[in-house]
Amino acid sequence: MARKLGESDPKRRLPWFGPDMGVRMFTTARFMETWAHGQEIYDLAKAPREPTDRIQHVAEIGVRTYGWTFMNRKLEVPGPPPHVRLTAPSGAIWEWHAENAESSVTGSALDFCQVVTQTRNAADTGLQVKGDVAQQWMKIAQCFAGGAVDPPPPGARTGE
Repeated sequence: MARKLGESDPKRRLPWFGPDMGVRMFTTARFMETWAHGQEIYDLAKAPREPTDRIQHVAEIGVRTYGWTFMNRKLEVPGPPPHVRLTAPSGAIWEWHAENAESSVTGSALDFCQVVTQTRNAADTGLQVKGDVAQQWMKIAQCFAGGAVDPPPPGARTGE
């Protein structure tokens, strides 16, 4: 699959469960799904997982689906996306959207990726979520296709 996608015209649209996707976003979404389901297996096995900077792909799709998270629940998007500042496993800093003193999500990229893939509740992470818009988003963030799904309740999936 990786070879075929790598050889595809990047402008090509691929059908999927939601709207059609370009090859790049399709590839990123498959990576995100594999990573998220892998996290579930690590959690069930109570095994440690060493994250790498490749999770930037998961963070990217998590940020890109901000508006979709609300629209998928038939909710009005509450405002512009919050500033997101994450610390990568390597220590690098990844940022999206303009700095905003009123609305932001900061913390580890791993925590953010676990929240947007719903393998963790935001309350069970070290994310610092500031402002009403950011709070609303992190309570229901969902970067995968399909109907609205609620995250696990606080304390239900801590990886311990």
